[in-house]
Amino acid sequence: MLLVTTVGVIMSGIDSRIVIVGLPQVAAALNADAEQAIWITQAYVLGSTVALLLIGRVSDVVGRVKIYTSGFGVFTVGSLLVSLAANPSQVIIFRFIQGLGSAILFTNSAAMIVDATPENELGYFLGINQVAFRMGAMAGLTLSGIILTIFLDWRALFYINVPIGIFGTLWARGKLKEIAKLEKGAPIDWPGFGTFTVFISSLLLALTLAAYGVGEDRIVIGLTIAMVVSLVAFVYIELHAKYPLLDLKLLQVREFSGGVVAQLLNAVSFGAVLLLLSVYLQQIQGNTALITGLIMIPLDITTVLVGPLSGKLSDKYGHLPFTTGGLAIVSLSLFLFATTDVGTSIYLLIVYMMIFGTGLGIFASPNMSSIMGAVPSARRGIASAFRATFFNVGFVISLNLAILIMTFTIPYAQVSQIISAPNPLGISLPEKMEFASALRNAFFWMGILNTIAIVPSMLRGRRSRGNRGPAPQGLPEMDM
Repeated sequence: MLLVTTVGVIMSGIDSRIVIVGLPQVAAALNADAEQAIWITQAYVLGSTVALLLIGRVSDVVGRVKIYTSGFGVFTVGSLLVSLAANPSQVIIFRFIQGLGSAILFTNSAAMIVDATPENELGYFLGINQVAFRMGAMAGLTLSGIILTIFLDWRALFYINVPIGIFGTLWARGKLKEIAKLEKGAPIDWPGFGTFTVFISSLLLALTLAAYGVGEDRIVIGLTIAMVVSLVAFVYIELHAKYPLLDLKLLQVREFSGGVVAQLLNAVSFGAVLLLLSVYLQQIQGNTALITGLIMIPLDITTVLVGPLSGKLSDKYGHLPFTTGGLAIVSLSLFLFATTDVGTSIYLLIVYMMIFGTGLGIFASPNMSSIMGAVPSARRGIASAFRATFFNVGFVISLNLAILIMTFTIPYAQVSQIISAPNPLGISLPEKMEFASALRNAFFWMGILNTIAIVPSMLRGRRSRGNRGPAPQGLPEMDM
């Protein structure tokens, strides 16, 4: 189970980063403006978010192994389509499909590992799973630079997923066996899925249009109204449905809800960091895509080294010290990023990135272990989907929020011009200084937001051993 899911998260890790370093080149090759360039990354996250709850619910009913295996196929087809796209709009659409496949893999991998792992080793095995994602992410950073340097073709960035996806699909189909306790025959809550889809789509579109200033006020207001109405309808449906898409009783579990909220705020705080650093290193400091990828690798190395150790220690000493401590270290790194300027030393920036990676490594696997270990077996699919939904929503909000904060310092047109500039030499020094100032403000406010995440992390409390109960209805075996 661990080996097969590791292949899936490695592939997801590769694709989560492979566009970050190459985004300026992709945008230039497709003649994409800054908004389209951003959506090349955002469409992947949107596709990973919209169907998460449905995927989680279907997995609890049909079986996690069947759905997980199909995720490999969807992801592989999406990767192939992106590599064949002829314009920015096609890339965005196919990246959405790719993100949908990633959502299937991401949601079910954690749930399947929890199903197969003893409680006293849960943090350790989830830590290994997180390391696999980070290794894929490192490979994505390095491969993107190498591919763009050698082949000079952005399409090759997506070819890498096709052979891995074919292998993963065949391996998962042949090796995985269903061991979860399923709710076979339970109906799917389609009204709940419909209202949730309207809610999440309206939320993300409203944030994006507001952040980039490309939508009229009446459109943003209309999307906001649709978001509120659909959220109210969704909650009403879920409270009255016999088989809800999302069992809202999960939110009564303090350890689950506290961990999810902490993860949301952390995702909002760090989601845009890598893309902003990539733009800074290439467009402001003039590094090549390959050098930028190599500079960013130490961030993931520290996460890889710290993640399993943090998971193992949290199994022994409890989640709380590590989740809270990890968040504090992430906040420190964001405040350090807020001190950078045009001439900041690369070596100093690497130190800041290593601190950032250390904080993420300490926080991630204990927090996931805390969230997933707090729910019964029959609800792990939807619990994992709920966790992943909050993470992805935070990730999308992060970039929108970062751009919005930057526009308080410099006009959006200037942000767009620098992000999509084909040659950094064409950017004047005053423009670079203004852009660096805008980046500092974004990092500072992200640090503030991540610090706030410490509060729900601390308030989640501690779970007594043996509380991973099987009863799905009233959730009586867990601390409320």
